[in-house]
This record gives sequence, structure tokens and C-alpha cells, in this order.
Amino acid sequence: MSENIKHECGIALLRLLKPLEYYENKYGSSLWGLNRMYLLMEKQHNRGQDGAGLACIKFNTPPGEKYINIAKSNSSKAIRDVFTKAFANNSKFGAELYLGHLRYGTFGRNEMENLHPFVRENNWKTRNLVLAGNFNLTNIDELLDKLISLGQHPVKISDTAIALEKIGKFLDDEVERLFAKYKKEGEDNRSITEKVANEIDINKVLSSACKHWDGGYVMAGLIGSGDAFVLRDEHGIRPCYYYKNDELVVVTSERPVIMTAFNTMIEDVHELQPGHAIIIRNNGEVSVECCKEPATPAKCSFERIYFSRGTDKIIYEERKNLGRFILPQILKAIDGDLRNTVISYIPNTASVAFQGMAEAFANYAQDLHIKEILNQKDNLTAEKLRSIFSNHARREYIAVKDVKMRTFITQDEDRDDMVAHVYDVTYGQVREFVDNLVVIDDSIVRGTTLRQSIIRILDRLGPKKIIIVSSAPQIRYPDCYGIDMSNLGDLIAFTAAITLLKERGEGKLIDEVYRKCKAQEKLPKEEIVNYVRDIYAPFLQEEISAKITQLLTPKDINAEVHIIYQTIEDLHRACPDNTGDWYFTGKYPTPGGNKVVNTAFINFYEGKKGRAY
Repeated sequence: MSENIKHECGIALLRLLKPLEYYENKYGSSLWGLNRMYLLMEKQHNRGQDGAGLACIKFNTPPGEKYINIAKSNSSKAIRDVFTKAFANNSKFGAELYLGHLRYGTFGRNEMENLHPFVRENNWKTRNLVLAGNFNLTNIDELLDKLISLGQHPVKISDTAIALEKIGKFLDDEVERLFAKYKKEGEDNRSITEKVANEIDINKVLSSACKHWDGGYVMAGLIGSGDAFVLRDEHGIRPCYYYKNDELVVVTSERPVIMTAFNTMIEDVHELQPGHAIIIRNNGEVSVECCKEPATPAKCSFERIYFSRGTDKIIYEERKNLGRFILPQILKAIDGDLRNTVISYIPNTASVAFQGMAEAFANYAQDLHIKEILNQKDNLTAEKLRSIFSNHARREYIAVKDVKMRTFITQDEDRDDMVAHVYDVTYGQVREFVDNLVVIDDSIVRGTTLRQSIIRILDRLGPKKIIIVSSAPQIRYPDCYGIDMSNLGDLIAFTAAITLLKERGEGKLIDEVYRKCKAQEKLPKEEIVNYVRDIYAPFLQEEISAKITQLLTPKDINAEVHIIYQTIEDLHRACPDNTGDWYFTGKYPTPGGNKVVNTAFINFYEGKKGRAY
């Protein structure tokens, strides 16, 4: 993705199942677990560069000694800073239970107070709660009202604070239930405390807490008594994987990091199913339990297109398929002229989709070669064979981002000129006014970088045509489950549709959609309909793509420009198990999604800036 779209977060939970002495004897260090946590977080660095946090719980600490320790950093090298602190305080961070978090801030600034993990403190071990996650809840207003109705008075309004208080409230209830039970039986407080720690019904706590949550989430928590859990939303929107052996239990946001950190096979790493939690008791017992009835699967397809690491075996093949399946549209744009076509990619994260696209080009050319050879089999010569085999697209490394370049100039006209030089290009590989230049990107969200930079620098090479290929479909709707795309006006596909309606004298449809959205503004989220889909109804995908091309092509460009998008059908063919496509189709998996898009359109129409949830 050539644009900076913030997204997601990453979690890593590690529970060592043996005494610390075991790891010192076997691996040569009592800090083996801390070292593994460092590796788990570094290997998920792609999931968050705004900040990092680490919490740990030391078992069997005497009263008066701190047993929950936390390190956080919001520096540009947050992971390094966190673990520098941890290793410097190894007596505190040499522990049996760890929870790490990497943050991409989709909302709010990156002060330390916004960094996970968060702690709900109490003198009772069983009431101490540490929480971190990869999530966005769309209905925090409703959840806040419910907490207030329970008699609580939250001092901070955010989905993180609400989730912490929700789980904490039901954890309190469970502790009080068990305490009252054993007090009635005549037990003394010390023995009651031990029984409570061993008998907390974590499933009950989580099921009660998440009952009314609307959103996508992987919620990870530690309880002061040594229990731990990771809970996934009922649609499986956010990803989660786990692995267990007789030495450890580990849970992360991505599968390859577990395979790398612990040298495991892919079949040994399991996906946590939607609506389920992996629960790790303080005695080391592990169970996977249903906490919320699984709903229609809607695993985020953007994870497969871009956000997750491409080193996952399945994701790698899916991204190649995204490149393969878009070939017919490219062939149409270049009029089937392989001999005079150069193919490349921007940015580096699009390299896997490029491999698939290049293979599709090669296979297509091979079929042409075979057909031509069979047609001329009776009078083939070496010269004719060379001519036949030369009919193929050429792969070239065309553009590379200058990572040292910083566009710090504030004047708009000067800054735009500087942005146009963020990428360096390879000169001499494109024949001027002869070659088509095909460049694939992961996705095109706002189009700002294309307009200000990429199309201009590609045009410097003198191609006859520039074809920009998006391996993702047109992004038409805001996201509300963890990706920073909440303003409709920022989406180039939406801008194109609005422009087309106005140009064709159909602006009244915009007003009509606004009236419908405004009329349901106060309705419960369950009753809200996504009328924004009507904005796109009059147009074919190709019409919107053509308008996007026009909007993003500077007027002084010499080449003929085409922007091509993946189709929804081929997206699902490429990524069959990740069917969550609401940002492309407007089909939100939860009612809160319809509420968000409704609010986003009202904000757009009324000229309001800000988040729609």
C-alpha cells in the first residue's frame, strides 16, 4: 500500500508451563521467556509502530513485593525501548506470564496513557486485571450507559477503558460470589482467597462482559492470580493463533511468528475460532471454550491483502492469486500487447501480488508461444522461434522509495513538489512512447500518493500507457473494526461516485441518501440500513475506475493512464476463507457497522470532520 493507512494492532501472550529453573537449565537463561517475547513482538512489528507495551506476572511473590510489572514506550523504536527496560530490570521481568502489545493508533494521540496493556488495580490478586488487544468496538456509548446503570462511574470513555471495566466488573462479581459461598461455609479469609484464585469461572466472566459488544476484537488479559485468556469476536474479524506444548502456551495475532519463534510446523499452530477464548489457568491447564455464539464468518480480507505478514504460507499464495486473477483486465488495458509491456510494483509490500501477476503473464505468453509454434510447425526457423519467444512482458525494478527522504516543508506548493521525489525510478528500462508500463499496488484508498507522486514519476520514463493495478477492490465504505478509514470523503472511490452523480445531473440521489440517513440517526443500531450503497448503484465498477483515473491523473501527464481494480468475485476466489469485505461492499457483519457508515455519510454531507464512531 503506497499510502500510510494505520491499522490493526498486534498481541503476544506467553505462558511458561515449567518453573523458571527449567528454562535456565535447558536453554541457558532464566530470561528465556522474555527473549521469546522480544522475538514475538519484533516479528509483528508490521502491526504497530506507534508504541509498544509489555506486562508480566511473577508467580509466588511474597506479600509486599510487586508481582505485576509493566514497561511501555511511544518512541520511534518502541519495542527496543520496552525490552531495554525489561532486561535492565530482569528481577522483575523474569516471569512466567507475559502479555505484549503493539499499537497503531486508529484514534487518539500516542501518549503513554493510550498505550496497552492497561491495568485495573486492586489489593486482591484475583481482582487485578491487565488487558491489551487488537480491537475496535462500535457501540461504546451503549456500553457506557450499561456500566452507569450498574452503578459504575467510568473516568475515561474509550473502547479500551470500557472493555477493561466491563471485564473487571464481572470479574469482581465472580470473586464476590465465590467469597460469599466459602464464607458461608465457615472458611477463613486466607483459605477462601486461595480457593477463589483456583475456581474463578473465566468463561462466565468473559461471556457476561462481551454479551453486548459490537465490533471486531481479539482481547487478551491477565488476572493477578496467574490466570490468562484471549477472546476472539464472534465473526472472527480480527485474527488470532495459538500453539501449546508441554513447556509453553503462546497466542499471537499472526501464525508465522509462532512458527519462527518456536520452530513449529504450520499444522501445530491453531486458529482460535470465532466467539471462543483460550483460557490458561494458574495451574497450567489450558482449554478453548465458547464464550459467544459464533456468527456468520467475516474474517478481515484486508489482513490477507496487506496487513498480515506475507510469510504465512496460505497468505503468500492468496496474494499471488490476487495478482494472477487480475490479468484479464490488464490485457484489455494494454490491448494484448505483451511485447511492448513492462511490469513492476509499488511499494515493496506488493511484491507477492506482483509475483502472481508476473506468473500469469508468463503463462499467458507461453500459451501464445505454443499456439504460434503449432501454427508454423512446418516452416519454423531459429529466427522465427526467437521472434515467437520474444513476445512476452518484461519484468523490471522501476521504483523504490527513498526511506531517507523527509517531506518536512510546510508550504503546500513546495511540499507537493518534494512528495513527487519520495520515490526514485530506474531510467532507461522503458522505451519512450513505445512501452506500456504496468505497476501493481496492494490497494488504492485515498489516491493522494498516486496523484502527487507515483503517476508523475512513472510518466518521467516516457511510457505510452501507465496502468496502475490495485490487487484490492475499490474501497467504498469506512471501516470501524480496526483500520483507520472512517471518513467517507477520504475514499477516492466515494469521491468518484459523488462526482459522477453531480456530472450526470443526479445530485438529488445524494440528497435523498442524506435524508434517509438522517431519518435513522437516532434509531437503535439494529434497525439502521446502509443506504450509502445507493450512491454506487447507478454505476458499473469500470465507470467508477475511469472517474478515479481522471481524478488522480495530473493534467500535465503525457502517458495514457488507466487504474484497474480487483473484482469482488476474484477477491473471494483468491481468499476464500476471509470473506469480510464490508469496506468494498458495504455489507457490515455487525449492526454497529451500519450505524458507522450512516454517521459517516451524515458527517460528509454536513461537512463535519472527525471519526464516525
